[in-house]
Amino acid sequence: MKKEKFTPHSAFDCRREKRKFSMISVYDYPTAKCAEEAGINSLLVGDSLAMTVLGHQDTISITMEEMLHHVKAVSRASQYSMVVADMPFMSYQISSQQAVENAGRFLKEGRADAVKVEGGNQMAETVNSIFSAGISVIGHIGLTPQSSGQLGGLKVQGKTVDSAKKLLNDAISLQEAGAFSILMECVPAEIASVINEKLDVPTISYGSGPSLDAQGLVGADILGLFDLFQPKFSKRYSEIGLEIKNAFRRYHDEVISQKFPYTDNQYNVPEIVLKNFLSWIKNN
Repeated sequence: MKKEKFTPHSAFDCRREKRKFSMISVYDYPTAKCAEEAGINSLLVGDSLAMTVLGHQDTISITMEEMLHHVKAVSRASQYSMVVADMPFMSYQISSQQAVENAGRFLKEGRADAVKVEGGNQMAETVNSIFSAGISVIGHIGLTPQSSGQLGGLKVQGKTVDSAKKLLNDAISLQEAGAFSILMECVPAEIASVINEKLDVPTISYGSGPSLDAQGLVGADILGLFDLFQPKFSKRYSEIGLEIKNAFRRYHDEVISQKFPYTDNQYNVPEIVLKNFLSWIKNN
């Protein structure tokens, strides 16, 4: 059976047929290639790379140019997975025109398939402008790290009746504005399930329970590459970080002890070439 590209239409098919699909946040060519070959349906180039890759303390520090750099790399690795570019802080908040221009850059220059925008009802007009420009867009509600200062930090959202109502209204507003999918981050599973039932578009869970159409995790968390903290909703499937440290340590030890490089790791010339070279040096 011929493998087909996963698209926004594929996500709708999954919802209609009650099939789950997968998403991973990745930021570079080799990791994205591994993810696609593993069958991951969608690759989100999230602004979380500001922390996991670039070493910033938050996600708001990253720029459009930095995001584009990583989106291009992931897109080059992806033939079948849907690539989603995360709109960084202040790349879409100033005006709808700014949002459309930057979203367009992610598709035209970055070769992404869609973009993601944080925010609820207040972003509906912006989402509609992006959608009207012919760009597929995902709405992101719940814990929105770019505005975590207003939320009181990186905290679960929707734990009260009023906040749950707001999340539902946000989701519906974004759907009506043209978002083809709603990503919910750190929303209580029960609340996310209710919101999911009220929507027609596919839903993606980053720490929002099992009932949504897709599950998403940060690749660095899955692999054990980011150890400053680990979200409760994440799961480590490997300890690649430890393997990398051990490999680097063995290399360092072999350099210091003069075991590396081995004979197999070096290039050689025929003895006559060396002899003639040394003779030339002696005579000159």
